[in-house]
Amino acid sequence: MSGVSDNLRAGLCMMVAMGSFAFNDALVKTLGGVFGAGQVLAVRGSLAGVLILVLLWQRGLLRRWPEALVPIVLLRAAFELAGTLAFLAALVRLPFATISAILQALPLAVTLGAALVFRERVGWRRWLAILVGFGGVMLVIRPGAEAFDTASLWMLLCVACAAGRDLSTRAMPPPLPSLLVSATTIVFGAIGGFGLCLVQGEWVALTGTAWRTLALAALFLLLAHQFIVLAMRRGDVAVVVPFRYTNLLWAIALGLWLFDERPDRWTLLGAAVIVSTGLFTLYRETRRGASSSPVLSRR
Repeated sequence: MSGVSDNLRAGLCMMVAMGSFAFNDALVKTLGGVFGAGQVLAVRGSLAGVLILVLLWQRGLLRRWPEALVPIVLLRAAFELAGTLAFLAALVRLPFATISAILQALPLAVTLGAALVFRERVGWRRWLAILVGFGGVMLVIRPGAEAFDTASLWMLLCVACAAGRDLSTRAMPPPLPSLLVSATTIVFGAIGGFGLCLVQGEWVALTGTAWRTLALAALFLLLAHQFIVLAMRRGDVAVVVPFRYTNLLWAIALGLWLFDERPDRWTLLGAAVIVSTGLFTLYRETRRGASSSPVLSRR
């Protein structure tokens, strides 16, 4: 078991990771959908790729990159690319807090996927928590109601892809450095973004402001990936994972500050249900004595 100080540092790392993800998303949202998802992925991914290549070079990991070019890592990168495209499609249309609230269902989706894919045993209490949690998602998106936005379906696809990414992560070789996995994911995303731009034939000239915004978003994205790795490696999962829900607090604060968005009571209620069931699922996992939770990362 890690010491109290290790867990505290790991929890702070998770909070920094969630804040960095939120700032990255907010910066992209400030662009107002002027640039297509492919272009955002291509430019932001290229800028983040340069930064991560420097880190790989400093740590002497560039020569080991072929180790990451295996099917399971590429599958993880493909899930990440698909999830990011779905996320960007929803980002320009949905309130920031709504997006974050739906994303909080990811731990429940990963638990469900682990049961279906890896045949992990899930007791009736956790099955009930999964059902109640997805009921919370329905409170947030409210299908059939006047407030329903079809962009919410993009977020459900994003959650499904993120769950596929996390399940792929569990199947990767343990000796493979996390930084190589992050680098492969970022480069794959940039290549996918350029490919999408070529297929769609869309490319909008970037202004100086857009370059600065995407450069800052790339920096926050890189920070988020690195701090989440630090968090999961330094602390006990049962202590660290609950800090991921601070992403919702970051999203509400940034939505209010930057976009004057105020989540309605149904969004807040749904978010509370999702977070509560997610924490209960984590509690049951801890009770089972699991040394590694299926809940690994943000998106």
